[in-house]
Amino acid sequence: MRGYMYILRCADLSHYVGSTSTLEVRLAGHRSGEGSAYTASRLPVAVVYTQEFATVYETFLAERQVKGWSRAKKEALIRGDFAALPELSPSRSRPRAEPHRKPRPEQTEERHKPS
Repeated sequence: MRGYMYILRCADLSHYVGSTSTLEVRLAGHRSGEGSAYTASRLPVAVVYTQEFATVYETFLAERQVKGWSRAKKEALIRGDFAALPELSPSRSRPRAEPHRKPRPEQTEERHKPS
């Protein structure tokens, strides 16, 4: 059975990512305020992206993945800017900045000990 992943832009400009096997029925539910509590409180909503998948399972996996994306990455997908998607992903090969750590008390005493 085929499935559809979709992104809605809500009245407050937030995005809602969902999936369904009956796209038109699900979208009608969102538009009427019965689709989800999230979108019901942010009407009207507009469909800004849809993608069809061969199976409902593939659709579910895509929905979970996109829900975890940043706003910038979702907007690149909506624009069809697929080249930007890798740039907007945290890279495992790129070193991350070290978090700022306070020195332990014994380290500061050692550094400031008069000679």
